[in-house]
Amino acid sequence: MNKKLVIGNWKENPSSVDDAKRIAGKTRAAAGLLERVQAVVCPPFPFIPVAVPRKPSANYAVGAQSVSREEGGAHTGQVSAAMLRSLGLGFVIVGHSEERAAGDTDGAVSAKASRALEAGLTAVLCVGEQSRDESGSHFDFVRNEIKASLAGIPAEKARHIVLAYEPIWAIGAKEPMAPADIHEMSIFVKKAFADVFGAEVAMKTKVLYGGAVNFRNAAEIVTTGGVDGLLVGRESVNLPGFIELLKSVDKIQ
Repeated sequence: MNKKLVIGNWKENPSSVDDAKRIAGKTRAAAGLLERVQAVVCPPFPFIPVAVPRKPSANYAVGAQSVSREEGGAHTGQVSAAMLRSLGLGFVIVGHSEERAAGDTDGAVSAKASRALEAGLTAVLCVGEQSRDESGSHFDFVRNEIKASLAGIPAEKARHIVLAYEPIWAIGAKEPMAPADIHEMSIFVKKAFADVFGAEVAMKTKVLYGGAVNFRNAAEIVTTGGVDGLLVGRESVNLPGFIELLKSVDKIQ
């Protein structure tokens, strides 16, 4: 079954290891009851060990919010892809808008994605425009961002990439992007990916949507928006809201 993928980006939350254990445990338990969805949680680095299950868990996996662009060595404060893989992680987010705003260039994003893929991780590549206007300049921006963020990545690694479209103006907003517009952009994002790696690979590549997603709108975003899953921010640490979100997506046939 080609399951929907729902990734919870905890960001700089929660504030204690006990809360991290609780959120991860309840998410893992809920994921065990899912049939059509794989849930992935991405805690802050210190909380990753308490989120990773001792034994493989059905429809539940753990990822990281970022990764070093370096393989290892004298890079204070950095966490390498090999370290993440050794903890049992399967995913890592690269190119999130918050990291780009903090200074990550497309070149840095490409380097991080390359390290993740080399280590056997799935790279969740975030792309999205700051704003949009009637001229359609946002299409050019997203296309160029995708191509630049994938520069230097070998074609044989492309099947281990997930695309997360996050219009920056919708992150943290009261309402998400209109589902019809999400559908248009999901097709466009996949086309831009196909321009780099070919249509055959692109057809099998998952495209997620992120930006003001919650349990009330998740199902409509997936169905009308035509996406393969969701990248969820603040709602992912809001239990039971995140659990309800997972259930709502799991009901989609």
